[in-house]
Amino acid sequence: MNNISMHILDIAQNSIRGEASLIEIEVNEYVQEDILEIIIKDNGRGMDNEMLTHVIDPYTTTRTTRKIGMGLPLLKHSAEQAGGYLMIDSKLEEGTIVSVRFKHSHIDRPPMGDLAGTIVLLVAANPEIEFKYIHQLNDNKYEFNTKEIKEVLEDVKINDPKIRGFLKEMIVENLNELYVL
Repeated sequence: MNNISMHILDIAQNSIRGEASLIEIEVNEYVQEDILEIIIKDNGRGMDNEMLTHVIDPYTTTRTTRKIGMGLPLLKHSAEQAGGYLMIDSKLEEGTIVSVRFKHSHIDRPPMGDLAGTIVLLVAANPEIEFKYIHQLNDNKYEFNTKEIKEVLEDVKINDPKIRGFLKEMIVENLNELYVL
């Protein structure tokens, strides 16, 4: 995984496999403080304490199709390479919070990647899940919420190809505006 958006996709897929009905993705950039923080929260199955203590081990996975889970170990490594850290908090039957922090200006911090494309992909592939995406740059904030969008769409499916294109364009425009402010 060579960018932040791919790490977000991987962690969100873990939430989906954990049967979450709500996934919140926060990207917080505090440039003056030199912090890039990613927080992914879900209301899925969560993990017991034993799983939580081993979840960073690449040979620990809940998947039955393979015996290696590299997503969290790679994210932890990326964060540490860029002067940051990874924290995971989880409670059985309540959900999981994955928090990762990078030094924003660090030369080894992965690039952001296609955040808009990642969010739209998650939404289109999982229309039954509520997604909240919050992107904060210093004091400016953009919020995307599929519950609100579905209310506006009424009978039109959120994963309709025309809607997917519109959503990506909307997110890109709002992120561009965030960086201009």
